[in-house]
Amino acid sequence: MNGVAKYIAVALLLLFMGGEVSAQQMKERGLVRKGNRQFKREQFEKSVDSYQRALQHDSTSFEAKYDLASALYRTERYEKAEKTLLGIVNDTTRTELERGEVAYNLGNTQFAQQKYKEALSSYRQAMRCNPNDEDAKFNYAFTKRLIQQQEQQQQQQSQDQNEQNKDNKEQNQDKQQDQQNQQDKQNENKQDQQQQQPQNQNGKDNQQQQGGERPEGAMTPEQQEALLQAIQAEEDKTQDKLKEKAGVLIRGSKNW
Repeated sequence: MNGVAKYIAVALLLLFMGGEVSAQQMKERGLVRKGNRQFKREQFEKSVDSYQRALQHDSTSFEAKYDLASALYRTERYEKAEKTLLGIVNDTTRTELERGEVAYNLGNTQFAQQKYKEALSSYRQAMRCNPNDEDAKFNYAFTKRLIQQQEQQQQQQSQDQNEQNKDNKEQNQDKQQDQQNQQDKQNENKQDQQQQQPQNQNGKDNQQQQGGERPEGAMTPEQQEALLQAIQAEEDKTQDKLKEKAGVLIRGSKNW
């Protein structure tokens, strides 16, 4: 009797748990359908809320995560959409076509964030899952071309920058050389002036010593000689008078 009671209790427990899980799944599916209706009416914010509530009832729901990522993408929350899709892109319980769609949408969220190399990898995965996906092929080719153009631009910018740096270096070297040449010339001129100054001074002194230049108002040699003769004549007269008085001869000449 006790064994039968235990069996009935376990059966009732399993039935109750199964019913609870079923109820949770029904709530999740109902919220997903609600979110889909809102999404079609372009009520993307409301659909985000519905999908998130659905995941509260079943955190493993592939449909809720996939649809949530689509709604997040439409509200331009690309980083959250990318994170959501990364969680289901490699779900092996889904078909190849389903994983291909996830990879394709993942590439779009990455492209919107300018993560071009990551987007290229996602588009490649989408093509592996579904080789007939023309949209994935187009996006893959477009993204690959964009990456090549960016690499070429970066290479050209790097070359231009190197050439600019080289030109700036040469200009600086030329400027420094010009400054050095100018400084050397100034030093040479200064040395020449220092050497010429004593020579000019000596030349002036020599000219003064040699009588080459005469101060303004000075007498000429002829005038000096005439003055000396006049003085000598007056002195001679004086000496003659003294001689007459004293009988003594005094020399009146001077050594000049």
